[in-house]
Amino acid sequence: MYAWPASEVPALPGQGRDLRIHDTATEGLVTLDPGPVARIYVCGITPYDATHMGHAATYNAFDLVQRVWLDTKRQVHYVQNVTDVDDPLLERAQRDDIDWVALAEKETALFREDMTALRMLPPRHYIGAVEAIPGIVPLVERLRDAGAAYELDGDIYFSVESDPNFGKVSNLDAAAMRLLSAERGGDPERPGKKNPLDPMLWMAARPGEPSWDGGSLGQGRPGWHIECVAIALDHLGMTFDVQGGGSDLAFPHHEMGASHAQVLIGEFPMAKAYVHAGMVGLHGEKMSKSKGNLVFVSQLRRDGVDPAAIRLALLAHHYRADWEWTDQVLQDAVDRLGRWRAAVSRPDGPDAEALVEEIREALANDLDAPAALAAVDRWVTRQDTEGGTDIGAPGVVSRAVDALLGVAL
Repeated sequence: MYAWPASEVPALPGQGRDLRIHDTATEGLVTLDPGPVARIYVCGITPYDATHMGHAATYNAFDLVQRVWLDTKRQVHYVQNVTDVDDPLLERAQRDDIDWVALAEKETALFREDMTALRMLPPRHYIGAVEAIPGIVPLVERLRDAGAAYELDGDIYFSVESDPNFGKVSNLDAAAMRLLSAERGGDPERPGKKNPLDPMLWMAARPGEPSWDGGSLGQGRPGWHIECVAIALDHLGMTFDVQGGGSDLAFPHHEMGASHAQVLIGEFPMAKAYVHAGMVGLHGEKMSKSKGNLVFVSQLRRDGVDPAAIRLALLAHHYRADWEWTDQVLQDAVDRLGRWRAAVSRPDGPDAEALVEEIREALANDLDAPAALAAVDRWVTRQDTEGGTDIGAPGVVSRAVDALLGVAL
């Protein structure tokens, strides 16, 4: 599977700072110190509907991570998956009387268009669950043969008790885990499981559903968590720098994936930091496909909204915060974009070197994009009220905003 084209990232003078970011597992800030190549895995979409603002906010957060690392003169090895076979996709395809493969391809193509328009830097490897199946099967077999997985009516389940570090990503108690498992794709009430929290690794073929040859596992398809584990281990190896996604992935997805990998490899942890973005709401509820309360990036673009304004609307909120999408949020971003573009269109302006360092410091401090935006606002206000004589300043501001915030002025 291919990703989307990369927008150019301007080079800035000087060098960025190492990133301090909130780690869900330790419940505090950690300073990331990757080697020359920073490694990040971000969980991708299940392509049964278009990209909504919740998706966009999540991928914007991890785009900022990449930009901070690039500014430190590191390379970035970014991997993202596409869950192109899963129950929600199959259910939507059946509802709309469309082939599930065609639906996945259509929505993945639209996602690529949205990411391109928003200037999100693409992953080096963009991998679909279906194409990962040949690498998933042997991992499930290894877990089964090691006694960390078991068969139940043809399905293969992972035993969470096989990992002594299970629970150290989300830090939830058993009751909270069981509740979230039921809400987020698990089956804690299924009779015969060793532990209600045990997740499925391999689902035996069901009538009328797609399936693949699983070797000794039989015909079937992979579970959700093992998909990401196989892709991450194949392309990044163990103990990579950041595992990312929305806050609703901390449990069960990232918790289970970490346990799968830790039992398979015999090392801890799977990732050095687990980083989670907040939820975006609409009309008082989390924006989600299941609720149908969605604002789509593609629809905003069709309505003529500048993608740079959409990106500024996302950047106006701290990535870990839960926030509400409103018409005013978008209007504020449109107005801000207009002010910024007018300010950098002038032939000269106030010195901008200090501004570049302010943006760098804000982003290095747990991706504090609102603080970075406020710093640019202050420079724009000085440009409007005082002016300046530095003929290079508007260009410096424009390049810094592009390189570090992903907004083209």
